[in-house]
Amino acid sequence: MLPDPAAVSVPAPVVLKIVVAGGFGSGKTTLVGAVSEIEPLNTEEYLTNASVRTDHLTGVEAKTTTTVAVDFGRRTLTAPEPIRLLLFGTPGQERFWFTWDDLVAGAVGAVVLADTRRLQDSFPALGYFEARGLPFVVAVNEFATAEHRYTAEEVRRALDLPDAVPVVLCDARSTPSAAGVLITLVRYALTRARSTSGVSP
Repeated sequence: MLPDPAAVSVPAPVVLKIVVAGGFGSGKTTLVGAVSEIEPLNTEEYLTNASVRTDHLTGVEAKTTTTVAVDFGRRTLTAPEPIRLLLFGTPGQERFWFTWDDLVAGAVGAVVLADTRRLQDSFPALGYFEARGLPFVVAVNEFATAEHRYTAEEVRRALDLPDAVPVVLCDARSTPSAAGVLITLVRYALTRARSTSGVSP
């Protein structure tokens, strides 16, 4: 006799909040859109002449829009237990950094997208998460227009990151690649949490 479907208990997914940060034009909106299982919410607006003095486009001259509030998406991981990731992409420009405190509240960890054409733009996000003790991974978005390719270890040295912080190469346009970044972050954040609590991973 088959079990009554209504009697079969399906475990509710664990819900984790993740922040996707990085410099202006590093690919945050693209990554959230590529990995989200729902139609992502974004607050992109067109760049105008009014932003010329504040938004520096060196290396991203073709960029025509920018996030002014938040990107939001959702991704569910199913193994070994269901985990639902709520993704919040931060605006990259300094004039919108005041929104970060609200976006980061309650987050289990963060992805810092790095663009090797403008690697220095990663430092504000790195410093922000380090100061708050929030686990983060660095995802190097490999743009086709980048003049050089760098290994993860070369980027680690350039950013002066501790050995424990994961650095991964990714293509923010690719769903499998973006999902791999999120899985790396979740594993790292859980390992950090267990280590802090004294529980063996």
